[in-house]
Amino acid sequence: MPKVTYVDHTGHATTVEVDAGENVMRGALYNGVEGITGECGGGLSCATCHCYVDADWTAAVGGPSSQAEEELLESAASEVKPSSRLSCQMIVTEALDGLVVHLPEHQF
Repeated sequence: MPKVTYVDHTGHATTVEVDAGENVMRGALYNGVEGITGECGGGLSCATCHCYVDADWTAAVGGPSSQAEEELLESAASEVKPSSRLSCQMIVTEALDGLVVHLPEHQF
């Protein structure tokens, strides 16, 4: 099972196993990782699962998967960076085993 590491804004890292085919947001929610709210449940209608993909993983993950994701990122509560993604739109695969994402200080 792939592992994803979530690093909060203070630098505290939490690594959890996430089923392949699941999204990064649910991986956090199902494992009690704080810092991702996912208020819309992954319906691509909020930006409360905003994260920053670690520099070592940006090429593997790629940029926003749709125009809708790009537009929602514009409404994120924290600074939007080139590595910003909505974690509900990032599907975990075996190729992403070891993925590291950084969480912003605020989702609201």
